[in-house]
Amino acid sequence: MAQTLIEKILQQFADDLPEGHIVQSGDYIYIRPAYVMTHDNTGAVIPKFKSIGAKEIYNPNQVVNTLDHNVQDKSEKNLEKYKGIEQFAKEMGTHFYPAGRGIGHQIMCEEGFAWPGTMAVASDSHSNMYGGLGCLGTPIVRTDAAAIWATGRTWWKVPPIVKVVLNGELRKGVYGKDVIINLCGYFNNDEVLNHVIEFTGPGVKNLSIDERLTIANMTTEWGALAGVFDIDKVTRKWLEKRIAISGQNERINTKRIEAMMEIDLKADEDAFYAKEIIVDLGAIQPTVSGPANVKTMNTVETLKAQKIKINKAYLVSCVNSREEDIHQAAEIVRNRKIAEGVEFYIAAASNLVQQASEANGDWNTLLEAGAIPLPPGCGPCIGLGTGTLKEGEVGISATNRNFKGRMGHPSAKAYLASPAVVASSAISGFIDYSVSNDTDQKIGEIRENKMAKTESKPVSIIDGFQKEMTGNLVFCYQDNLNTDGIYPGKYTYIDDFTAEQQAGVVMENYDPGFREIAKEGDVLVGGYNFGTGSSREQAATALKNKGISLVIAGSFSETYKRNALNNGFLIIEIPELVNDLKSEYGLNKLTVNTSNDIKLDFSKSKATFNRKTYSFDPIGKPAQELIVVGGLENWVKANLE
Repeated sequence: MAQTLIEKILQQFADDLPEGHIVQSGDYIYIRPAYVMTHDNTGAVIPKFKSIGAKEIYNPNQVVNTLDHNVQDKSEKNLEKYKGIEQFAKEMGTHFYPAGRGIGHQIMCEEGFAWPGTMAVASDSHSNMYGGLGCLGTPIVRTDAAAIWATGRTWWKVPPIVKVVLNGELRKGVYGKDVIINLCGYFNNDEVLNHVIEFTGPGVKNLSIDERLTIANMTTEWGALAGVFDIDKVTRKWLEKRIAISGQNERINTKRIEAMMEIDLKADEDAFYAKEIIVDLGAIQPTVSGPANVKTMNTVETLKAQKIKINKAYLVSCVNSREEDIHQAAEIVRNRKIAEGVEFYIAAASNLVQQASEANGDWNTLLEAGAIPLPPGCGPCIGLGTGTLKEGEVGISATNRNFKGRMGHPSAKAYLASPAVVASSAISGFIDYSVSNDTDQKIGEIRENKMAKTESKPVSIIDGFQKEMTGNLVFCYQDNLNTDGIYPGKYTYIDDFTAEQQAGVVMENYDPGFREIAKEGDVLVGGYNFGTGSSREQAATALKNKGISLVIAGSFSETYKRNALNNGFLIIEIPELVNDLKSEYGLNKLTVNTSNDIKLDFSKSKATFNRKTYSFDPIGKPAQELIVVGGLENWVKANLE
């Protein structure tokens, strides 16, 4: 059976697969990633790890702890937190990198933890960045991190996979940041939401690793769970350069590089992709994202004509603070001065990046122009430390997110652009860039593929998991039903809220009538992207406590999906059923009691409603076990015992 690059990587890092099973999109699998990284949130994972009864790390070499998010905070409270994390890492024997070493994602790449053809995870949404090196990097939630610490593994549902074919090459003055801003702005209707992306095609070789890391990093903002590039000679040269800089270690060494190139891991020619996107790199222009979201995109020329005055500029964060980025900015500001009234903040992605930029003169060039240095690490990107946006201010940034209030005051406006555009704007005092690349060329096109229907194999049902289930179907049609609609935010931090109280407020912000309509044992069917929004797990547990047997939707937010199964609550995606229900029951009532039963046969992966049968992805052993034991924490406890 043909496999994509993603499926081939997962085949290696899947754990406890049935004999002869070939990993495919839609599978529930256990994963044993090569590495798991936590940063400042290590402090939140530690008590979760201890609460499940774990006393030692299953595989200390698998665990990487970095301090990077709040490094500017020298308060006694934060220093004590950092000290506690360092002490824990020392006691457990994990890899530890202190504040000042750099951003965790950059460290993962520089130190060889994010190795081509492997899988590494992190409790941070920008672990997608590892895909720039051909490593399957994907985010996990904190409970998953604790599970991996304790057992070496957690579960994953293999997402649908998109192939992005890159053709041609970028024109002068256009960079990797422009590529991903264009992808987010051009394909801005959730085309890749909760998918994994494979970047391939003849244009890949024309992108540096720094550019690939930038593009992969912001596949998060595009909506994807990962974005992985082909492994090629450019990858090899970058790794060899790391050896030249830092020497060889157990992860980055000549022998391992040679083995990587000899394996030549790539997708099979006849592998199935849910979608294919063709992109012409030559059609991409210097562009700016925002304000307030990454899907709003304009060419620099368009905004330049509007003379949008800026107060602050930023060359910081994990997405665009590497050597090439700093060099691009230095070339722009050389022998010039930052505009009066503008603050230009710079922070290298790591201390090694800063050292290299200091050695080649780029760092000093920025300082001479008037840039304000910050320590290697996170900061203004997430609204922490020096330089955040004040009320009414406008900023242009080489970071990855410009959401309202993220970089400072909610009334401030944040735009995203390449380091070159940011530096040029800092010099001019308004959004500006001197390179003109006007073109009317179409940057890309997309097509969806339909997999040929095949008879699904019978699914083995473990003891304690129902082979069949029947329940009255309750329909809530709304797409993008967010977690606040399911479980109001005002209850989120009431720690002593009981299960009964959760059930009593479920769907309060969506439809107060839901609580009277839905009964224990009902099956809830929602729309698409069910459970989007915040990561509050009560949006899953409240429905479970209400007595809902399971939730079916056209698709789920990935975070909701993990929170549901991590709490022993079953969810299933059946888009065809959702479409039929919308046609039959309309969109007038927020909640409809169909007064008709839906029957689910988990051994055959079939659902029957109104005499029509629908297929769904098999509920494999990992998902079944989580339901039977009541969630991931109980699963970890059982494994420890």
